[in-house]
Amino acid sequence: MSLRFFHSMTLFVAGCAVLWMIGGGRAVRVYAAGAAQADGQPGAGNPDSRCERCHEAIYKKYEQTPMALASGPAAEGLIPADLKQSTTGVEYRIRNDGDQVVLDYQRPAMESNGELIPEIQGRRVLRYYIGSGQQGRTYLFEREGYWFEAPINWYAQKRAWDMAPNFLHAAEMPLTLPVDPGCLRCHTSGAQTAMAQARNKFAEVPFLHPGITCETCHGDATAHVESDGHVSMAKIDEMPTEKRDSICLSCHLEGQAAIEHRGKKLVDFRAGDSIWDYASFYVHASAQGSDGRATSQWEALLASACKRASGDRLTCTTCHDPHGSDTRMTPTEKVNWYRARCLSCHETPAEAGHSPFSQVHFPQHRDCVTCHMQRASSTDIAHEQVTDHHIVTQFASKQIPPATSGPLVEVGSERIATPALNRDLGLAYAQFAALGDHDAAKHAEAILLQAEQEATSTEDAPLHAQLAFLDQVNGQIRAAAQEYEAALRVDPEDAFAAGNLGTILAEFGHPQAATRLWTPVLARNPAEKTVGINLATVECALGQREAALATLEQVLAFEPDDRPAAALQMAIRERRRPCGR
Repeated sequence: MSLRFFHSMTLFVAGCAVLWMIGGGRAVRVYAAGAAQADGQPGAGNPDSRCERCHEAIYKKYEQTPMALASGPAAEGLIPADLKQSTTGVEYRIRNDGDQVVLDYQRPAMESNGELIPEIQGRRVLRYYIGSGQQGRTYLFEREGYWFEAPINWYAQKRAWDMAPNFLHAAEMPLTLPVDPGCLRCHTSGAQTAMAQARNKFAEVPFLHPGITCETCHGDATAHVESDGHVSMAKIDEMPTEKRDSICLSCHLEGQAAIEHRGKKLVDFRAGDSIWDYASFYVHASAQGSDGRATSQWEALLASACKRASGDRLTCTTCHDPHGSDTRMTPTEKVNWYRARCLSCHETPAEAGHSPFSQVHFPQHRDCVTCHMQRASSTDIAHEQVTDHHIVTQFASKQIPPATSGPLVEVGSERIATPALNRDLGLAYAQFAALGDHDAAKHAEAILLQAEQEATSTEDAPLHAQLAFLDQVNGQIRAAAQEYEAALRVDPEDAFAAGNLGTILAEFGHPQAATRLWTPVLARNPAEKTVGINLATVECALGQREAALATLEQVLAFEPDDRPAAALQMAIRERRRPCGR
């Protein structure tokens, strides 16, 4: 009996690296009058419209920005797709079908390396698009209350469809890519907290309003509007520095590892809060520039000479206008805009015998960014590039070597009143351990064991579950089982802990105990395919042939191209795998 265990747990994704730089064709937001969440949809009325009466110019300008257009109904952001993916042989089509946008997929039965690959075909109704239209686009669909991302993305740089990032060379069609709350909170407004049973299941809808609304940055406008403007909105420029900067950093700071504080959810962040109260962000100490990542320019900016000299005066809005967008500028307008931002600090007045800085520092070349903020290929978003906010003082190579080793250091630690606990640092190292970094695994285990001795750790399910995983990988099965049990005492619905503890129990001769763990996990989230395949394997071993086939049918309904599930189903049906032995 061969069983599988979860190879990693979802600790936290601070900003959705898969989606942040993804946006394709231009979308236009269309709102109908009506109450929020009518017919189970995100808010039918545009909440920004009540700002228009007094701020018409800003409103109209902002409504055309990538932030305002970061998401919306699929029909309003349709980019037709016709793609055949080479490694799986699956053909994908995205198109209008009546009043719906649909994703159709199909592949005839074929043979690969002597293995018969079964035919698949099906359809998913796409509900929303994610991505402003500047870099690319993906879509969301729902099945039985669970929300997923489409397996294919539009990449604007290449003007082409391809598989979602991290699945460019997938051997199987990925149809259960869960919508992550981290993606929703940075592409939508009023992102909802996921239910305990799964991070991609919501009580009603995953978000209340498409795009990034005015209130996301300026706070609740109810009192301001009802008082006809006499009650002021939050004054961003008068906020303490960390709260002012947090408004941008809540989405534009990712780090190489990001850990939510115990009991905190970044989806609950609101303008006026400090981002440091919600999460800790880590990078490798040897990180240079933007490290080939598509977001998280903040830690690069912190190391720049400009930031060190300017201090708190330099922030995101020093150079970027959140109410407008350089994507709507001509190339010449964009160069002039950013040159003016640089010269606001670097220009010098004309003096006797000396010319202004702008006249002596390469006056024939007005584009400051070309030399000082060169673009490098991104390693986490396929086909895209990033602008390096390290602001180098000398012309350097366009390829910024990524930092993939060295100790982790906390971003922004110089402004945090209470440094992160061992728990957060240990979980950060564990993220790299899950990717196969053996040195990180050693650091993670040592730090988490220390954190486990702290008085506050007893009710910390993620800490126990991650320690259990490290023990399991290292072959310390008894210790792993004890840690998984500790995690489940704190959070009985922890699918990661239940899934792996069940694997341990089944492999050591307790199959009934394993099924008692796995059955409710699969009932709460039928897209947990690893649990489903393990459950079917044990059900067959226990002689429960029909139950095993029903479990596999459920797995394949969500993930129709899962080869192990399909092979096991066929073997049981054809009785090549006798059940009860």
